[in-house]
Amino acid sequence: MKLEIIYQDEYLVAINKPNGLLVHRTKIANDATEFALQILRDQLERKVFPCHRIDRKTSGLLLFALDENMDSLIQQKFADGKIDKRYLAIVRGFTPDEERIDYPLKKENGKLQEAITKYKTLDRKELDIPFAGHPTSRYSLVSVEPLSGRMHQIRKHLAHVFHPIIGDRPHGCNKQNKLFKEKWNMMSMMLHAQSISFRHPITDEQITINAQVSPEFSRTSKLLGFDPIPKENCSL
Repeated sequence: MKLEIIYQDEYLVAINKPNGLLVHRTKIANDATEFALQILRDQLERKVFPCHRIDRKTSGLLLFALDENMDSLIQQKFADGKIDKRYLAIVRGFTPDEERIDYPLKKENGKLQEAITKYKTLDRKELDIPFAGHPTSRYSLVSVEPLSGRMHQIRKHLAHVFHPIIGDRPHGCNKQNKLFKEKWNMMSMMLHAQSISFRHPITDEQITINAQVSPEFSRTSKLLGFDPIPKENCSL
């Protein structure tokens, strides 16, 4: 496998991660044999340091530092909330025009952590497909901004407000996931890390990097009738 590099300078490199690829080796996914960290290291023939994480099931932008000093500087920007991340998601139902979700999430040890996500609706579609006692099926395309960085935050928050992400297991709607699998052979999760924006720690430039949606995200968008997704549609 060769990774798509969408940004690179002497300090940083960003890839467009495909669905199903882990960022790095982990005990909770013993079935995996390929990892973005190792593939990129071999591709560039140098050490790389992941600056953040995205889920295995999530496609899209993943940022790496090329040395330990830059990794530390970028990690601090994430911790200080100085890095803007935007995602695209296809969800069940008609979402409000905008919503801010302020709902604490539990860590593995049971401790609650503050978690805030906001999103805006980009498009809505209603299909003539009867579902769960309704004569039609409704879907929304949303642009999502997580204001904190908790595990599975976007997935859990959208499920919490009854607009689960299509293809999400276990946080999504099993009946909808079954419908998409049987009707369209779609089994990927419809969550894509679309863009990241920050001031470069070394050059002080304002950097904005965009990742094109995956082929499966694009296919599902077309099946549902959403307008073609522009490269930059992220302002909230």
